[in-house]
Amino acid sequence: MDGAPGETIGDQAADDAALIARLTERLRLLRIVSQQRRYHGRPTPRLPSKRAIIELLNDIVATLYPRHFGPQDLAPEATDTFIAQMLASIRLRLADLVITELMLAPDAEAAAARARGEALSRAFLERLVIIRDLHDTDILAAWQGDPSAMSLDEVAFCFPGVAAILHHRIAHELSRAGIRMIARIMAEHSHSVTGIDIHPGAKIGPAFFIDHGTGVVIGETAVIGRNVRLYQQVTLGAKSFQDDGTGALVKGQPRHPQIGDDVVIYAGATILGRITVGQGAVIGGGVWLLEDVAPGAMVTQARPMLRVAPG
Repeated sequence: MDGAPGETIGDQAADDAALIARLTERLRLLRIVSQQRRYHGRPTPRLPSKRAIIELLNDIVATLYPRHFGPQDLAPEATDTFIAQMLASIRLRLADLVITELMLAPDAEAAAARARGEALSRAFLERLVIIRDLHDTDILAAWQGDPSAMSLDEVAFCFPGVAAILHHRIAHELSRAGIRMIARIMAEHSHSVTGIDIHPGAKIGPAFFIDHGTGVVIGETAVIGRNVRLYQQVTLGAKSFQDDGTGALVKGQPRHPQIGDDVVIYAGATILGRITVGQGAVIGGGVWLLEDVAPGAMVTQARPMLRVAPG
């Protein structure tokens, strides 16, 4: 006879428990090997929380633009109090995240990491005024450059390119201070919600406008001047990657384009390598560009030929 129902359920539970115990042990061993490879036998450090970093980014945006991204019922007379409270919270949380990232270094020392984290978080707060001032120029550029924009508030609320630029300006401040992991997490979160991929190392001047934006890629060492406009699917990428002779990539070398002031780059253009696009140049849609462009030049792809088959 078959076993009683209670015995069958008990056997299943025992099998599940054995499976879970076996997999837990195998994952533990893989984790130990991975940690030894990364940390060379020293105690495993704590990692920054991705969720905490994204929450911090959103709170920074709300602090810079409290009417748009702060609490829904925020009264005008309470705005300064809200901002003061947020600044205090941002400083403490950022300091903790920075200290956590600094402690990942092989030669990290707790007291030095703590001192640097505290100092950097204070310096970052000072830079928020500059970020707000810069981003106001981006919002204005979008409003002036897009006939569909009916108001500056619409631009601030609705344009993914404007959101991506603000996220970038925040992440860039951390990247330039050497806090690369936190900056990269912010940038990749922005990429996931806007469809625009800007490496936090890229240097971008004021009044930058990305129209539509989906599929735009801007590489780590790209330099973009003042009053530049990009359309969707534009890539400012690297042409090739140097290695050190052993096959390992050389990191941090300038390998992305330099875009001058007042340049317009239309949809689908691909600009690769450490080339310079001069001031006021216009790059047409779909262009594949690997060489310098003179100031004021217009670059277009060959005109396609239309052929209509008989019948």
